[in-house]
Amino acid sequence: MLRHHARIAAGGRIVIPARLRKELGLRAGDRVILDVDDGALRVRSLSAAVARAQELVAEYVPAGVSLAEELIRERREEAARELREDRKLERG
Repeated sequence: MLRHHARIAAGGRIVIPARLRKELGLRAGDRVILDVDDGALRVRSLSAAVARAQELVAEYVPAGVSLAEELIRERREEAARELREDRKLERG
């Protein structure tokens, strides 16, 4: 692990050295996730954080299952149920 030093400038700004930005795949204007873990500041690219979240979710989702498709199906079923209930109420 390479160690770099930086200073905190006015407004709490920290310049991430070019070598670290390159290693993380960061460019000017990119959004990052900042975490404090056991007293250490961790900087992750948004894409790295999303990829990690996807890895965590994938551990609990069987292969071939699309959570998006399941959600859409459940929403459609719920909408159909609500429509039937509304029609029953209208009939009185």
